[in-house]
Amino acid sequence: MLVRTVILYAVMTVCAVAFHEHTYAVWELREELQIRFMNMWELLDQLKYATAEQRVIVYAEIDHIRAEIQHIIDELIRLDKEQH
Repeated sequence: MLVRTVILYAVMTVCAVAFHEHTYAVWELREELQIRFMNMWELLDQLKYATAEQRVIVYAEIDHIRAEIQHIIDELIRLDKEQH
């Protein structure tokens, strides 16, 4: 039983690493993308109660987050093209 478990863990580890050259990089970028999307929703929610002066700042932050999201997506596409 212990031998089967060790072999199973070894096979799972090899499969997780071997199927994609950039597995950790892709995972890390996807995590960053999720964080940026959450930040974007929070900024869009702030527009509900922002004053006119604050809206200018929120709009600038939205543009910044949008640029970061686009950069992360471009990087994910680049890694995928390198792999395939």
